[in-house]
Amino acid sequence: MRHFSSLRSGPGAAARSGPKAARRALLPVGALLLALAAAGTSASAAPAAPVGATAEDGGTVSPATAQVEVPADVTAGVAVYDRQTGTFTEQLNTSTQFRSASVVKLLLVLDFFRDRGPNYTIPAADRARLEPMLRSSDDDAADHYWEVNGGAAIIERMKQDLALNDTAGPPAGYEGYWGYTAVSARDTVKIYRYILEQAAAPVREFIMSNLRQSTRCASDSFDQHFGIPGAFEKPWAVKQGWSGEYEKGTCGPDGARNATATSKSAGRDAAGAKSADAKSKGTKSKGTKSAGAEPKGAKSAESVNLSRPALHTTGTVGSGDRTIVAVLTLHPLGTTYGQAYTDIGRLTRSLDVPGATRPAGKWYGTWGERVAVRTATTTGSDSRTRLPAGVEVLISCQKQGETVSVPPYTNNWWAYLPQYGGYMSNIYVSAPDNKLPDVPVCAS
Repeated sequence: MRHFSSLRSGPGAAARSGPKAARRALLPVGALLLALAAAGTSASAAPAAPVGATAEDGGTVSPATAQVEVPADVTAGVAVYDRQTGTFTEQLNTSTQFRSASVVKLLLVLDFFRDRGPNYTIPAADRARLEPMLRSSDDDAADHYWEVNGGAAIIERMKQDLALNDTAGPPAGYEGYWGYTAVSARDTVKIYRYILEQAAAPVREFIMSNLRQSTRCASDSFDQHFGIPGAFEKPWAVKQGWSGEYEKGTCGPDGARNATATSKSAGRDAAGAKSADAKSKGTKSKGTKSAGAEPKGAKSAESVNLSRPALHTTGTVGSGDRTIVAVLTLHPLGTTYGQAYTDIGRLTRSLDVPGATRPAGKWYGTWGERVAVRTATTTGSDSRTRLPAGVEVLISCQKQGETVSVPPYTNNWWAYLPQYGGYMSNIYVSAPDNKLPDVPVCAS
């Protein structure tokens, strides 16, 4: 069940803006023939860990760690790891467990390759699932691999292979809900370090090249370029996650959006929600076996919050995948997608991320629902997408165009949003003046 939360509105609105008991590694697949079609820059070789790196987190903490800016009422787990120096530049609640939402899809892909031998070629049917699952967070693909590969047994295998501390399968009663897998910020860093530094080269390249091709619009019409993609210029590679009673996604041209898209309970809905995937709730997927005793010190997912809206941004930033960033967040009940998008964006922009380049422009809040970003400064021009209600956007320049009227206000200035490649009427910018005082006029 979903609901629409109350929205701030009006031009003058304030801008708030089956497993094995013994640990085993992936089989060598150096000769794996993946027939990769996806383009992307190869990850750099793993840097040597510095003397003093901890066994638990895989690195030391930089003495110059910056202060993470967490918005009010948001719970966050943050870990930023510089692979070049082997240090964490940011750490906050790194062992705190969050429900993974779609971040768990990284483990589903690693498990897919786990027992594949040399000369393995990805079948067309699997490629057609794996690529959209990584690029556009396709849930149907995750449902498929969760069912055929053993459900929670996947998580047990990955916990042992990657030596994860805080990761756990879904809690009792939610065994079919892959998105209720528990993860932490430090374990997320470990997952990326494994992909970049230990996985066979073809596996690494397949995963990372697809993450570099992350689509702005997810398969369920949610705008998934929050956090890392909004805070930093490319190169970056991301796997995002969202879960909760958010309003329906608005991403994409008007005629191309999935009009029936809603977040699925297996990965994104709040506890108790129902969906087409509910058939798997409380049942063991085909091939699931007992995982044996929990490793000493392992955590369960029983206490993980399943009700507060979650939004996660994870991935790498910089040339050679220099820095791994993991930001996991929970938001107050009733938070709109646009507000959560804004809050995780502000948090991510506050981080010390070595090798990152910040985009130019000014950040402004917006008001209104389903505000169009258009190809030109006219209401008749094509819509590139519609913004999540109340989201904060980056504006690089502005120009005059068609006059837009929302009584009693009118405005003929339009803002250019570089990250969307289009224009939005200034009437929807949370600012008192028609022309924004600190934004230049577009050159053409």
